[in-house]
Amino acid sequence: MDLKRFAEGIPKAELHLHLEGSFEPELMFEIAARNKVDIPYASIEEVKTAYNFNNLQEFLDIYYAGAGVLLKKRDFYDLTWAYLEKVAAENVKHVEVFFDPQTHTHRGVEFDVVIEGILDALKDGEKKLEVSSYLIMSYLRHLDEDDAIRTLKQGLAYRDEIIGVGLDSSEKGNPPSKFAEVFSMSKEAGWKLCCHAGEEGPSEYIWEAIDLIGVDRIDHGNRCLDDPKLIERLIEMEIGLTICPLSNDKLQVVDDLSEHPLKTMLSKNLKVTSNSDDPAYFGGYMNRNFTDLIEPIGLTEDDIIRLAKNSFETSFLPVNKIAAYCGMIDDYVNVHAT
Repeated sequence: MDLKRFAEGIPKAELHLHLEGSFEPELMFEIAARNKVDIPYASIEEVKTAYNFNNLQEFLDIYYAGAGVLLKKRDFYDLTWAYLEKVAAENVKHVEVFFDPQTHTHRGVEFDVVIEGILDALKDGEKKLEVSSYLIMSYLRHLDEDDAIRTLKQGLAYRDEIIGVGLDSSEKGNPPSKFAEVFSMSKEAGWKLCCHAGEEGPSEYIWEAIDLIGVDRIDHGNRCLDDPKLIERLIEMEIGLTICPLSNDKLQVVDDLSEHPLKTMLSKNLKVTSNSDDPAYFGGYMNRNFTDLIEPIGLTEDDIIRLAKNSFETSFLPVNKIAAYCGMIDDYVNVHAT
């Protein structure tokens, strides 16, 4: 059986994607020219060369610099639409995407401009591409909690358009406990809670996210393997982990894809999914985060099916829609599996 083709065709959901991290160099140049914004690169090739970074902080530096060309509603629409077109072609049926308001409001771009451009594209994606979507508002953990609270208050005007909140950016030295109040306020607003934890930070950050914050889902979570009791807790609570293989490789969370823990996590019955994180920077969208693991870690047909089903089962979709998407997977497997 051609496992690569099987993985590419299976219906799947993406639960860990930063819209700003899907900003391809070609679109960056196009929007920069349209908005008459100078960028420190003479060519698309120079941008691609700059994407060769060594750690999370180096990546974040260029990530925030690239976002500087996004100024108007149309820019955020185009960014989101370009992502949706790519994943629709990869048989992604549902996405739950992060956006970072503070990255833009700190540059003087109005919150409304950012979110309305994104929401218009997501609505068009459902109608024209048949990709359903939810939007997650992320707080930047390298900033203080007061700043996050100001962002929460801006987001309340779009309470019904936002499904949840997350916590991203520089993990080390910025534990989830730093944001306990804003997460409590977010829960009161009726939002689901996500948190990046256990990527570069220790397993203790995952404990904080579970016990102190009360998260519904952990983003990354690789370091849970350092703590057998934490593994038991994650399984007991059925908390999903949104793993990002190519991101882990590019940011040197693992030395090589052959050492990636995804297969180990599956074997321990952790509720893991495979996602692209920031695909323009890390070299691949959803399908490559499946197919690039097949040979290095021996990903099997059953593993691929499990990852695909996990992606819907750990989504924030209602139960009836989860069942419908999992039925879609069963139909695909009946036709294509060995």
